[in-house]
This record gives sequence, C-alpha cells and structure tokens, in this order.
Amino acid sequence: MKPTLQLPRSLLCLVLMVVGAAVPNAWAQLPLAVGGEPLPSLAPMIERVTPAVVNIATVNQIDLSGHPLLRDPVFRWFFDLPNHRKPRKSQSLGSGVVVDARKGLVLTNQHVVAGADEIEVTLVGGQTLRATLVGSDPETDVAVLRIPAESLSDIPLADSDRLRVGDFVVAIGNPFGLKQSVTSGIVSALGRSGLGIEGYENFIQTDASINPGNSGGPLVNLRGELVGINTAILAPGGGNIGIGFAIPVNMARAVMNQLLEHGEIRRGTFGAATQDLDAELARALGVKGQEGAVVIEVEPGSAAARAGLRVGDVVVALNGIPVHNASDLRNQVGLVRIGGRIDMEVIRDGKRSRLSGEVADPYAGFVAGNNISPYFEGATLGEGATPAGKRRSSRVAVGPVKRDSNAWNLGVREGDLILEINRTTIQELADLKRALRGNELYRVKVQRGDELILLSRR
Repeated sequence: MKPTLQLPRSLLCLVLMVVGAAVPNAWAQLPLAVGGEPLPSLAPMIERVTPAVVNIATVNQIDLSGHPLLRDPVFRWFFDLPNHRKPRKSQSLGSGVVVDARKGLVLTNQHVVAGADEIEVTLVGGQTLRATLVGSDPETDVAVLRIPAESLSDIPLADSDRLRVGDFVVAIGNPFGLKQSVTSGIVSALGRSGLGIEGYENFIQTDASINPGNSGGPLVNLRGELVGINTAILAPGGGNIGIGFAIPVNMARAVMNQLLEHGEIRRGTFGAATQDLDAELARALGVKGQEGAVVIEVEPGSAAARAGLRVGDVVVALNGIPVHNASDLRNQVGLVRIGGRIDMEVIRDGKRSRLSGEVADPYAGFVAGNNISPYFEGATLGEGATPAGKRRSSRVAVGPVKRDSNAWNLGVREGDLILEINRTTIQELADLKRALRGNELYRVKVQRGDELILLSRR
C-alpha cells in the first residue's frame, strides 16, 4: 500500500486554491468555506492594521548657491535662474506607522526624512497632515514624527525578542507609490548584522516582498502586532529577490523612547573590544555552547575596566537579555544612554559571575568650540576618547556638532579629526587656538574615517 500523504488543513486549502486557479472563472465560483471550514484569510487582520500605516512625502529646498557659477549674478541672469531657493516636493518617499494614536507618534526610517525641510504624512483615508520631526538616529535608521492626534489608529507593539525563524509576517507600505500594498512571507533569519547598512545592525530577515517606498513601513505578525520597521533589501540586480530586512521593534522602541525623552541619541563608551565565541574558544575557556561575546581587549581606565571586566571573559547576558555574539553585545550597549547602568553576566574560568558598571561619556573633558574660535561655534572639541572608546592621540577630535551652526556650515562633523588649519599642523587644542588667533580661517584638513577631506569657507 502506498503511504498516504496527510496535509495540514491550511496547506490543503492553499492547494485547492492553486488548482482552482487553472480552471476558467474558478475564482468567481470559489466557496466561502470547504467542508464547513472557512477559507484562511488575512483580511480581518489587515483591515485592523492598515489605518495605522501612512504615506510619507517630504519637501526639500534646492540650494542654488552651491556651485560657484550659480553664485555669479551674470550667469544667473543669462540663464534666467531664480534668486531664491526653489521648493521641490518629493512624491511618496516612504512609509510610516502610527504607534501611539493618542500622542500622534509615527515611526519611520531616518533615511526617509533625512534633510527634509517639511514632512507630510498622508493617512489611509487621504487626509494629509504636516508632521514635525521629534528626532532621528542615523546609526539605527530610526526616526520619530509627531502629527495631530485626530482620529488616528495605531498598531500594538510586539516583543521582537520572541520572534522565531519560520514565523509568518506581513509587510505593509507604499512601494513605488502604490498605497497600502500588502505582502506576506516568513521570518527567514534573525540577528542579521555585518551588512554595512547601518551602524547598529540586528535585522530581521524576511522574504515578504519589500521594495522602494516600503521603507519605514510596518512588519507585523499574524496577530497584527508590530514586530519590525522595514528598512532595506538585498537587490544585486536592482529588484526584489526575497531578501528584505527590518529593524526589530524592540530596538526601534528603545531609540524612540530616548528621542522622546531627550530629543537625540547620545551613545556612550564602555571600553571593551569583543569577538564572537566559536567552538575552539569555547573549549579553551571552558564554556558550554557557542553563545556569547569574548572580551579580547579592555581599555585601561575605561568603564569596562572599572566594572572589573577582564580579557578572556565571556559576556553571556546584559541587563537580563541574552548576548548571542559580539554584534549583539555592541547593539545592546549602544542602546544604553550615557550614565546608564549595565549589569553583565560573564563566564570566567568556567564559572558564572555578575559585574556591574555604567556607560561613560565619550566626550567627557571636551570643550565648546566657541571657546576656541567663533569658526567652531556649535561643535565640541577635545583630545579625549571617540564613541568607539579609542583614544585619539596627538590630534583634536570633533564631538557632537549642532546643525546649522558655524562649525556645521563649515562642514565639520562628529568623529572628524582636525589635522591642519590654514596649512598649519594641529596636534592639540592649544595649536588650534594659536592657529586661529587673529587669523581668518580659509582651509581645514580633517580625517573622516579613512578619508582626508579639505573644508573651506564659502
């Protein structure tokens, strides 16, 4: 006797639907139930969720004075160019999701609203509202908007730490300007990092179709709860190939709470370098399994050193949340505000112990730029540690820079190293002050990552 194939009821219904598709007019004749059982449908959940999904468009100002030729009045007269900044409205840049109807809070991606002069949010019914930017974090690509709290619907937030590979998920958004598009799939992987998309990566990977315009929209579970914010796709050929990424809602919620409380994200430094725990290291360190982050360096005098962390320790939990690898630890520390407490569970010499510390301010000891020179008003300058916790020896480092300040308009950005002022080598703050005392600033040479950049005043 041939074995009988037993299909799950939901799969059997899907098979019936596929077979029926080959028969002319089969869709019109499809019954509402089969064998007394209703056909599976996501429609009731989608109907509850979609009113909270919004379309986001921005208004940008075109600066016609960027190129020297465009600053020439004769050139502008000859080509009949206007003498003012011209507004340009971008159509349907992305999506967003209302997470608090009472307060009018909308979560989206930072890259959706980056550089926007005005932000417009369109609700499912077609009503367009002016939004204000509460705050944004480029490192996680999360932004929080506020809109008038009038007849809004929101989506409940799930616990993304409880997601499992294979869970069904649904992506909703406005791809290519097609409003309220719904696609479904499963969670393909969790904790994706090292992709170079964002500074802090802990992505949910899904095969639910995500396309341009979906950015900032919700990824929900079958209960209609928000599990992630859609943010990127892997598209070698330029199209969707079933590999999309979403920011876990737990990370987005932590960033949102900081933005609501402080208006910005100020990340501290802990002063420890780690790597993933592999099988060989686990055996050598007496650790069962391969979950955790191995400490390979502790900076003297750092917060990690003060907490008692040592090289060879394996961090397996932080503030009660399991640590799976080095990237996981970095992400968790990155969500703790400066001065925030850190409770670690570590394995040392095969035994578990607990250590406590707090996240330190990477810019402790930095000074306001206007104390050095009016040209650097709005910046913080110093010779201390960077956000990564490494010392900047023999150079002046740039801390946070206020947007539209003198330093910002000069082109200086957080993390820059100032190498030269007006062709004079800068080793310390005193050099910077001397170079600008009574002199006009015309050129600044900075190191930004691996690049050397020349900045000049317009």
